[in-house]
Amino acid sequence: MGKIKSKLIIRTSRTLINKGIEFEDNFERNKKILGSTMPSKKMRNKTAGFLARLKKQEKIKLANK
Repeated sequence: MGKIKSKLIIRTSRTLINKGIEFEDNFERNKKILGSTMPSKKMRNKTAGFLARLKKQEKIKLANK
């Protein structure tokens, strides 16, 4: 139930991925990659967490193929 993210977080994450920025499945590393580009800490942390979750899901899909 707690995994629902706002449209703003999802849209921002997709935009960053489309720009070609490489993210990892590690929250702390994603947070450092985003650095000071985000307008607030809360948004940076939510985006970093969402990106980490996407990358973990992507790894699982590739492993199952």
